[in-house]
Amino acid sequence: MNHKKSSYLLLFALALGSCGVTQSNQSTQSAEATTQASAATPATAGNQATDQEIEDLLAKMTIEEKVGEMTQVTIDLILKDGSTTEVDPAKLRKALLEKHVGSILNVMGHAYTVDEWHKIISAIQDVATKESRMKVPVLYGIDAIHGANYIAGSTLFPHNIAMAATRNPDLVNQAAKITAIETRASGIPWNFDPVLDVGRQPLWPRFEETFGEDVYVVKTMGRAAITGYEQDGLNQDHTVASTMKHFLGYSLPNSGKDRTPSYIPEQMLREIFLPPFKAAVEAGASTVMINSGEINGTPVHGSKYYLTDILRGELGFQGVAVSDWEDVIRLHTRHRIADTPKEAVRLAVEAGLDMSMVPVDYSFYDLLVELVKEGTVSEERIDVSVRRILTLKKKLGLFENAYPKAELKSQVQKPEYDQVSRQAALESLTLLKNDKQVLPLSKNTKVLVAGPTANTLASLHGSWSYIWQGNDESQYPEKALTLVEALQAEIGKGNVVSRSVAEFGAAANYDVAQLKRDAQQAQAIVLCLGEKAYAESPGVIDDLSIEENQIALARAAKETGKPVILVLLEGRPRIVSAIEPMVDAVLMAYRPATFGGPAIADVLFGDYNPNGVLPFTYPRHTGDIVLYDHKGTERVREDVPNTYGDQGFNPQWAFGAGLSYTTFSFSGLSVSNTNFGPGDNVEVSVKVKNTGRRAGKKTVELYSHDQYASVTPSTRRLRAFTKVSLEPGEEKTVNFTITAKDLAFVNQQGEWVTEPGAFDLMIGDLKTTINYQE
Repeated sequence: MNHKKSSYLLLFALALGSCGVTQSNQSTQSAEATTQASAATPATAGNQATDQEIEDLLAKMTIEEKVGEMTQVTIDLILKDGSTTEVDPAKLRKALLEKHVGSILNVMGHAYTVDEWHKIISAIQDVATKESRMKVPVLYGIDAIHGANYIAGSTLFPHNIAMAATRNPDLVNQAAKITAIETRASGIPWNFDPVLDVGRQPLWPRFEETFGEDVYVVKTMGRAAITGYEQDGLNQDHTVASTMKHFLGYSLPNSGKDRTPSYIPEQMLREIFLPPFKAAVEAGASTVMINSGEINGTPVHGSKYYLTDILRGELGFQGVAVSDWEDVIRLHTRHRIADTPKEAVRLAVEAGLDMSMVPVDYSFYDLLVELVKEGTVSEERIDVSVRRILTLKKKLGLFENAYPKAELKSQVQKPEYDQVSRQAALESLTLLKNDKQVLPLSKNTKVLVAGPTANTLASLHGSWSYIWQGNDESQYPEKALTLVEALQAEIGKGNVVSRSVAEFGAAANYDVAQLKRDAQQAQAIVLCLGEKAYAESPGVIDDLSIEENQIALARAAKETGKPVILVLLEGRPRIVSAIEPMVDAVLMAYRPATFGGPAIADVLFGDYNPNGVLPFTYPRHTGDIVLYDHKGTERVREDVPNTYGDQGFNPQWAFGAGLSYTTFSFSGLSVSNTNFGPGDNVEVSVKVKNTGRRAGKKTVELYSHDQYASVTPSTRRLRAFTKVSLEPGEEKTVNFTITAKDLAFVNQQGEWVTEPGAFDLMIGDLKTTINYQE
């Protein structure tokens, strides 16, 4: 076949996708369409307006004061020895008056109360704004990853992987708004979130922090989070500066291990990994955190190509770029592209880094001062970064008032926050199997609840939950219920049999003989398997397979002859192909957080009709990671003669899978025009009907397939989605709008192009074809 002739739509730019979505019968427009329409095109870095107040301040600062602004240290350096919350005045003055530190981050050990935060922040700002020569306030930053997880007792929301399963950007936006309100109320104006890494390596221990494997879902949900955090300007009591992270390519380590190298072709980098950051810049993200790892042998935090040419030049980002934990010195100690610590600092700064999360010493400060004074790094280069940092502090209103506001304490831990968390958990839960409609269970059913994740809050919450690893049960608030406790509340303690304990690895959780004995008292078994809590490198595993002792539990449950409902609490897809045939139903719960237990109980017993859908392809085998948007050539099985089909793509469950307690049908797929050109909109319409007996919600997804292209096309790509609520027998029409830009890809020359030819459009089991003409 002849390749199509290329039509160059965008040169070294990033297609964001402009698919609009509308629904008839009073349904709402998707966040994707409204946010896309309102996104402003960013100015280039060179066009940033001069702020005379900032320029005057900058002109008065010494080299030491400027370099201090670029230095970020952890709270450990200012606390009294042996204390987790008490500031040491001498240490604080060393940080702020001797080293001129401009930013502090983190907690010591565990979440603090709002009162503790106010005391800490006030002590810091007392020295910064009253004792320092320039009176520049300190910018405090925190990892509020799925709620204000470092405020004791705060409501946490499902992790991003679960939020993506809701296919509801409005829930992401609401959760971000609440997180911003609580974080700002604590006195902290800067949040290191959202994660915009596209989750395409399920071994990666930060997979639960991603919005899944699809670039369109990631950029849509990421944009919703950023607009939630920053809303109507940073100088507000309800907003924080957001951080798009981790730029770039962090989530595809070749080994699956955290902070290890990625090998990503330029075409894939631009088509899959850059678009979420482009969308984030256009949504107004104020800061960016840089990938700790390397791409094709180049550490990102030492690369001028990535941090200046692409981030600043191509994306037009004007905000503050901060490194991740200890990454600058690692250019010397780990990546070994700098032969001295001093050279590591020079490389990172010249590459385009504005702030170094040092964070446990003052080496970056000391070395950068030397580099500037000896002329190796120009003061003009330092001014560029300090200008960005001071501008951010001004936008946040810190020069007006850097202190926590006592009146904002009333904005923390409101009941309405709990309602949003519970709704998000409900909409995330994904029913993957329901043989013979074993679910929902009757409320008079006596159930055995077994397994290592049944009676632990840690597995419900995962990483970044009151402590970094999320594994300290004592840190969780009383309102958080384990699944056992939630089921007892749902159907009564007398109807729940369980011997599971909070400690994931405890022998009691794996006693198959006891499970069989307990099953004699029950009519059904709710088997809770999955993963313990973990964050980052401590969550590294060598194999996606679920542990043998968990498989043994499933085998024992099957042998009882009772119906077995498998509930999976996990941050990534652990292989359950040995278990799935032995169970009657499978509910994927991800990391549903504070109200995950009650939400699961509501689904199991029919109080809520599940409507979550998978945001990733759930693999059947640990070595068979083929994603939903794979190339057709990835399905070839040469051991099967004359075969070119699905034998090479056989996941446990497909991307977008998710069952309901009702049924839906699609009909009437139509397009406004089958032939279209560069400036044309194509209106796509489909009818969706609830054909069952229960009200329910249905995610409607529009996919495309380029029949022939100069780069092998994916079998399908998600281009738009929305979610509709339907009563029994009700039918609604959903409308999407797509353009040639939405169907573009990156060619061999690194250019975004839409090539003339036929494109299949698919919704559900329906398909139609449109033709693009120049």
